[in-house]
Amino acid sequence: MENNSFAKHPTFYAIGLSYKKADAEMRGKFSLDEKAKTNLLHQAKEEGLESLVVTSTCNRTEIYGFAQHPFQLIKLLCENSQGTVEDFQKVAFVYKNHEAISHMFRVGTGLDSQILGDFEIISQLKNAFVQSKNHQLANAFLERLVNAVIQASKKIKTETEISSGATSVSFAAVQYIFKNVEAISSKNILLFGTGKIGRNTCENLVKHTKHEQITLINRTKDKAEKIAKKLNVIVKDYSDLQLELQKADVVVVATGAQNPTIDKAILNLKKPLLILDLSIPKNVHENVKDLEQVSLVHMDQLAEMTDETLENRKKHIPAAEAIIEEIKEEFIAWTKQRKFAPTIHALKAKLNAIKEGELNVQRKKIANFDEEQAELISARIIQKITNHFANHLKDDETMVDESIEWIEKIFQIETLAK
Repeated sequence: MENNSFAKHPTFYAIGLSYKKADAEMRGKFSLDEKAKTNLLHQAKEEGLESLVVTSTCNRTEIYGFAQHPFQLIKLLCENSQGTVEDFQKVAFVYKNHEAISHMFRVGTGLDSQILGDFEIISQLKNAFVQSKNHQLANAFLERLVNAVIQASKKIKTETEISSGATSVSFAAVQYIFKNVEAISSKNILLFGTGKIGRNTCENLVKHTKHEQITLINRTKDKAEKIAKKLNVIVKDYSDLQLELQKADVVVVATGAQNPTIDKAILNLKKPLLILDLSIPKNVHENVKDLEQVSLVHMDQLAEMTDETLENRKKHIPAAEAIIEEIKEEFIAWTKQRKFAPTIHALKAKLNAIKEGELNVQRKKIANFDEEQAELISARIIQKITNHFANHLKDDETMVDESIEWIEKIFQIETLAK
């Protein structure tokens, strides 16, 4: 890499896909469980990538990182998921530099969430960064950027009302149940899965229904029992799933399984059943729609539900965007300073070396050479020259990487740090 001038300045990219262009099935193909994320980070390390963060939620899968070309990151994603490059090209995005930075700010502050103002993503971003740091894949740029996004998220949450009111996928699920199931207090509700959305849905149901017809099932029973103890709901073994499905009037599925766990083969129904699939990838097979008594609703349909809460939140978007701009500008100013500072120091050292050489020549030529005056004048000239270059590099219109390359070429200097 030493002889490759471009290797000094890899580009910062954000690549991935979200609910905006990719439906639940496509997002399922690209979703990464914990094992896949770990494998991806290991592979990135082996392939010599310097720094990246990976997030995978029900609404999006994204990689933020440095690469010579975005395909390095796309390849990582496709090789560690069920997605293909062809699929990626149909539904995904690739942002670079400022656009990539802006995208992380919007995602981390809930402005890009499927339900506006949903702040759950910021904790997922924090956890993703910790994972990257544990794999030595987090440089100073990425650390500063994630911290800036966290700062913006906190400020927006405390200074605006963009997250006011109860709105989330889990809350939308509960609202949907209330609106579409008559006499809910007499119905049996089965929750299958204890992931974050499953837990939140369970809490919302308990809070808003206050009845004891809620049953919880999870592959790992002790996880279900911890939640049940807190919320005072019934827990059944995973082996009882088929029987409990027959008893249920409403089923909420929120597991982390990579393949469908419920299909029509296990549904031996004697009454109507509403199924809400809050999982990515989908955990309920589409073939359940073949059964007349089944109504299947996926999380994307729930997220489309608009209500007063969301309309009120939209009023606070300009205030949130102003906060993002303020913190983002501080971050970009820091990156520019950090990027060009080594070049300015190296330039100054080069000019001082030229000065010393020239002063040595003049000392030999001039009998009464005024050392002090020559030092003072040359130092002032060097300072003025370096100030001109620094001001050029600070300018918003300047392409910093290209300018740095030209300065390094013209003055034949090398800098180590990015």
